[in-house]
Amino acid sequence: MRTTATPAQVTTVEDHITGNLNLVQLILLCIPVATGGLLFAVCPPVMHLSTYKLPLIVISVIVCGALAIRIKGKIVLFWIAILLRYWLRPRYYIFDKHSTHGREQYRPMLETTVVETAEAPERTRKQSSLSFEDMARVLELIENPATNLAFETRKGSLYVRITEAKQEG
Repeated sequence: MRTTATPAQVTTVEDHITGNLNLVQLILLCIPVATGGLLFAVCPPVMHLSTYKLPLIVISVIVCGALAIRIKGKIVLFWIAILLRYWLRPRYYIFDKHSTHGREQYRPMLETTVVETAEAPERTRKQSSLSFEDMARVLELIENPATNLAFETRKGSLYVRITEAKQEG
């Protein structure tokens, strides 16, 4: 597949509809015609010329005509928009990492459903079934380094395996 560089003049073409007028200028020049027609048709006396309608139509023609003038390749409307954006910008920028500007605001969800929680059963310890003498013997075996002591877990239970080593002698 071939790729070619496109010149900047081709990508930034401004559509000229009639002569040097582009679409925005034509819309600005058509606005006084539409507003004059609405004033003529809606304001009393309806569909008749009166002394207050004519100055309003003339003022709209002058304003929209002035906004459609091109200066240095841009129309006056765009120049005014640039100046307004400059004048209305914040004068100082204070960085605050804790600011919530630009972050999504999440509202806390109201819990409407009532969830009944079952109480956890109390954990009970199993009582040892060994007698005092057997318990003492087991403790001696655990302390003896010659015995092999192994802990295993199966199905949530702890199993202890003690293998007694035979003593020589």
